[in-house]
Amino acid sequence: MASVLMGLGANSLNVALPAVVRHFRAGPVEASWILLAFMLANTVLIIVFGRFADMFGRRAMYLAGLGAYTLGSLLLGFAPTAWTVVALRVLQAAGAAMLLANSAAILTDVFPREHLGRALGVYTAGFSIAQLAGPTLGGFLVDDFGWRWVFWYNVPFGVLCLAWGAAVLRPVEPARGERGVDVPGNVLILAGLGGLLFGLSQVGDLGWTSPPVLGGAAVFAVLLPVFIAVERRSPHPVIDTALFRDPPFAFGILATFLDATARIGAVLLMALFFQAVQGDDAVTAGLKVLAMPAVAVVASTGSGFVQRGMDARTMAALASALTTLGLAVLLAAVSPRPGYWPIMLGLMLMGAGSGAFLPANATALLRGLPSHRVGIVNAMRLMIMNVGIVVSTALAFPVITAPVAASLRDRVFAGTLSRVSEPGVAQLVTGYRYALGLMAVLSALAVLSSYAARRTGETAS
Repeated sequence: MASVLMGLGANSLNVALPAVVRHFRAGPVEASWILLAFMLANTVLIIVFGRFADMFGRRAMYLAGLGAYTLGSLLLGFAPTAWTVVALRVLQAAGAAMLLANSAAILTDVFPREHLGRALGVYTAGFSIAQLAGPTLGGFLVDDFGWRWVFWYNVPFGVLCLAWGAAVLRPVEPARGERGVDVPGNVLILAGLGGLLFGLSQVGDLGWTSPPVLGGAAVFAVLLPVFIAVERRSPHPVIDTALFRDPPFAFGILATFLDATARIGAVLLMALFFQAVQGDDAVTAGLKVLAMPAVAVVASTGSGFVQRGMDARTMAALASALTTLGLAVLLAAVSPRPGYWPIMLGLMLMGAGSGAFLPANATALLRGLPSHRVGIVNAMRLMIMNVGIVVSTALAFPVITAPVAASLRDRVFAGTLSRVSEPGVAQLVTGYRYALGLMAVLSALAVLSSYAARRTGETAS
């Protein structure tokens, strides 16, 4: 329930953002930071709170996250300025990071191994449900009640989740010897990863060679070896680098990154494709891409039952192969005048692949871990996935617009290119083929990584 709530918050705000911007008369900088602040803060804080949960207990951290997210939602409706909205979105992101870092870890603790895949499948399906319902909910709330209710509707559900969690979540004794806090490691990961994500988030507006992008990459490149050196010497590292010496874990984490990078870019691109190439309005384009999250809900929910007769790593490899096949179908289908059914088939294959991959990959990474390591490993998985999402977003839009004349690129993002330039549409389709080809290659590498995790896991066993 809390996971659906967080997913709805992210997806509904995307639709409601223009109303928030109009109310505060915000400029493009404030508008971008209303979305960017949550993404950056959530990604860099997940790993920190995953570590804290292992130290101080998942129940307390989870309930604190629910409280922070609900309080942030309440205060956002009273925000007097656009920058206040940005600051309160950071509070929301901190609460969401506490929740995300603990949700799958709590399930891993309480479900027996033979039922874990089913539990994680239902949990993952919640995010697909939110992706389906979020835009519609956001539009309804803004049109009928005003932008403040995009935040306020979270409050009663957040209070209900908080009361329910306080009543039913079992207190788990934190592991002894896990009380140390790696302050230098936490500071370095916040600075390094924050710099990288900020730089990548500016690629679409400023280009790859702009000072913010190069500066963010440079900060990350300089701090990464320093971070690794500090973690190796720390008695209580925020990230245990020894985990990456385990081949199944290392390949599983790599597959997480590659899958997110391939999958998210394709979703973003196809929603824009229907508007910029076919001239659809935003609502019609949104309805056309619903096939992917709808199938993902079914695949996520059903994946746990399939895992009862199939190893989780095997299922992750097969799911990645489905995603790759879906991307190949989309690559073959895109043209200046495409039929909808081949595109829908590609989206459905991707939905089945991504819906099955996420719970299978999580099960493979988390099962069998000692309780005091589940929180940090789950947080690492989510952090890597979020970085993949940012990288995918940064890659996708520059690649599709590269063949398009510079004077027409604004028309691409406005969704009006098909109305002004037929040659521009042909150029954009070429860019789509480049981008989808790149995503297909990344997805194929995810298949290989998942297969390598399976093979090395069998060898270790």
